Amino acid sequence: MTVLIAGAGIGGLTAALSLHAAGIDAVVVESARRIRPLGVGINLLPHAVRELTELGLAEELAAIGVATTENVYYDRSGRRLFTEPRGRAQGYHWPQYSLHRGELQLMLLAAVRARLGAGAVRTGTRLVDFEERPGAVRARLLDRATGETEAYDAAALVGADGLHSVVRARLHPAGGPLQWSGIRMWRGVTEAGPFLTGASAVLVTGGDAELIAYPIGRGRINWVCQVRVAEPQPLAEEAAWNRAGRLADVLPHYADWTLGVLDVPALLAGGEPLLQYPMADRDPLPAWGSGRVTLLGDAAHPMYPVGANGASQAVVDARVLAHALARAPEVPDGLARYEDARRAVTTAVVRANREMHRAGGRTPQELARITDTYRQATGSDVHELNSRASLTLR
Repeated sequence: MTVLIAGAGIGGLTAALSLHAAGIDAVVVESARRIRPLGVGINLLPHAVRELTELGLAEELAAIGVATTENVYYDRSGRRLFTEPRGRAQGYHWPQYSLHRGELQLMLLAAVRARLGAGAVRTGTRLVDFEERPGAVRARLLDRATGETEAYDAAALVGADGLHSVVRARLHPAGGPLQWSGIRMWRGVTEAGPFLTGASAVLVTGGDAELIAYPIGRGRINWVCQVRVAEPQPLAEEAAWNRAGRLADVLPHYADWTLGVLDVPALLAGGEPLLQYPMADRDPLPAWGSGRVTLLGDAAHPMYPVGANGASQAVVDARVLAHALARAPEVPDGLARYEDARRAVTTAVVRANREMHRAGGRTPQELARITDTYRQATGSDVHELNSRASLTLR
């Protein structure tokens, strides 16, 4: 059988690799005519690094990522509040990597084309509609260069097409708006020297303004500014993840920060690209798909980027999807098993991210409790991950 995957992001490409490893053919269609290394930094947590390692990508990850050893919490005056070990330093068998999102996507794209063939990823091809038929899904694909459409029959359709998923909108036309936290985010990457251990992430609290900064390799520091500008509400604007921001809008919130380990105003002033967007998610769905159609990653469970879990959950989705399909007697059974395994888990992560974002505690004891509670709620307990059976079919 051939599985059609809509979207060549981190989740869609990992799904193609996972299906191929399980002996299932896959084709990825991507609306963008060229896949470029867009975006800024992200974190891959140990549960995602494990899955990519089992796909044979350990060396590639190590080459493009920084193995984060600790999260260090400060207040805006530079007072150190709490230090939490990360990755192997926390006891996991796998590291946590901080890396550039676009570089990770290109690494996965190269692996897909090397293993599945040059035609496994069709760029400039947009999924515009689909319908289920006996024994198949018929997708309608638009060639953006010619404007022509074609019918494509597949055994299954996986919507890995992101926050504005066509597949999700078709399955859930009354799915509701994006939910905005009231936080405006600005993100950038600045060339700067190392700080602390050189593999440390800094998280700074300062009332309505917060900062996260961490190295992503090649002398680059990724930073995220989060500023509360409104109360939580449905999002009335477009959530465009590569919208340009203005330094003049964000710098005044951080002009008097005296962190010590980082020159925050200089870090922000040197950032390229400077992107801005609202911190938003969606309320969890009671079901993702039906029959031969399902969702994956942000299309299924968009979440606040406060727990470094969005890309990681998409990677795990992809691996569970392939495992379930390979072991099921029929495609609908496999997709149902995949959803049963992942929907409740990812719903818990969406809600845990909301709780972590709202948490007001800033004493060392409260920060320790918050981070420990988050690990338990999101299924990322050290012993649980280290002892879980592999998703690789033997």
